[in-house]
Amino acid sequence: MQNYIKSRSSDCSGLITAMLVMMFLMSGKSLIAQQTAKTNVIVIVSDDAGYADFGCYGGKEIPTPHIDAIAEGGVRFTDAYVSASVCAPSRAGLLTGRYQQRFGFEHNTSTQVSTGYTLADVGMDVKEQTIGNEMKANGYRTIAIGKWHQGDEPHHFPLNRGFDEFYGFTGGQRDFFAYKTKPKRENVLYDNREAVPEDKVTYLTDMLTDRATRFIQENKEKPFFMYLAYNAVHTPMNAKQDLMTLYAHIPDSGRRAYAAMMTSLDDNVGKLISSLKQLGLDKNTLIVFINDNGGATTNSSDNGVLRGMKGAKWEGGIRVAMMMNWPEHISPGFVYRHPVSALDILPTALSAINGSQKGLLPLDGLNLIPYLKAGNNKAPHEVLFWRRGVAAAMRKGNWKLIRVIENQVQHVLLFDLEKDLSETTDLSDKYPRIVREMLRSLSQWEKNLDKPHWGSTYGGKNQIMKHRMETKGRAMERLYP
Repeated sequence: MQNYIKSRSSDCSGLITAMLVMMFLMSGKSLIAQQTAKTNVIVIVSDDAGYADFGCYGGKEIPTPHIDAIAEGGVRFTDAYVSASVCAPSRAGLLTGRYQQRFGFEHNTSTQVSTGYTLADVGMDVKEQTIGNEMKANGYRTIAIGKWHQGDEPHHFPLNRGFDEFYGFTGGQRDFFAYKTKPKRENVLYDNREAVPEDKVTYLTDMLTDRATRFIQENKEKPFFMYLAYNAVHTPMNAKQDLMTLYAHIPDSGRRAYAAMMTSLDDNVGKLISSLKQLGLDKNTLIVFINDNGGATTNSSDNGVLRGMKGAKWEGGIRVAMMMNWPEHISPGFVYRHPVSALDILPTALSAINGSQKGLLPLDGLNLIPYLKAGNNKAPHEVLFWRRGVAAAMRKGNWKLIRVIENQVQHVLLFDLEKDLSETTDLSDKYPRIVREMLRSLSQWEKNLDKPHWGSTYGGKNQIMKHRMETKGRAMERLYP
């Protein structure tokens, strides 16, 4: 009996040893798999939100805990810019990593085509490579979700611009609830190439997130790239009734609706991040959150101390909320104060996946990862530029220049953003040498741009009026959309 027990004990010991070895080998393989797994990338874009309406940017009225958590776990950029103060050209710059004026995408899409072009040319030039093209060429499954606004013709459709899947609409806006009549082509909600019946539309912010989480689930075992462009909080001000009730204490109905829509946006960002955590993908995913331009005059947003709003070269038109989260690669709670640009997102994403640029056209954006390392105090950009029609701007260091051309005459404003973030005092007469140098740089940059392929429906007069020192506040800016 003792021999039997001894024999069984020996067998059990051998079995336990074998199991431990197997578990060690399996855990080793799992560790290797985690170490070699390719980084997923998600770019989240909000629409027309105010710079000061996010908690991590000082907002107090509307809680945004889930969006704030992206910054708390990574980096928040104080001086982040988009390449245009309106939706479509801003997105063209983000998607290509190139100043959109290089390929004639200077204005929001319109029917006012320039000489030598047709309506079929209104949209992102087909010669341009998108972030979808680049990620796909590096072996990634790609999806574009939400607002596209890069042209309505078939050759501009996301499935023809580097994205394997698309769930969204091609225009600049659409209702968040279902249309009661047949929507215009640019307002149709597409699931790839199929129109989603309007009777299936519930609340668009929720639907976009549901599609995003489904895509993550379907691609949890292979690398993916997601461009998630919410149309919240762009007009129309369609808010859920229960959330409107939550903000019943806000007297202004427009601001109340805006707050409710921001809460829907934040809740859905939380749902997206939760899905990553549930699947164990959160630590292997780079998340970039950015707003597409400054808060609009029409949606009751708040840009805080920044002067101006959407459509302007004032800081309130081009400086946006931007944050980035990549566990174990970016230190949590980091605040970065050098100027960065939406143009940087594409090269940064390629660096994060150890990928390479496949397109041949040079990028204007830079890989931000080296600049976020401890000890690197160098600014990624010496200068940044903007132009839309008769109004242009430039930032170099703390100097900000705005140039408006009226009747072939240049009108120039100069500000020191370090001392005057709200752009209240024009210093152009006091520092003529700096003005000359910056105008020379701006002119040099413009030599490498293409002429606009189409014009603005508002013309140049609004841009002239919007950038006068006496034009202050939402009410006045709203006179000049």
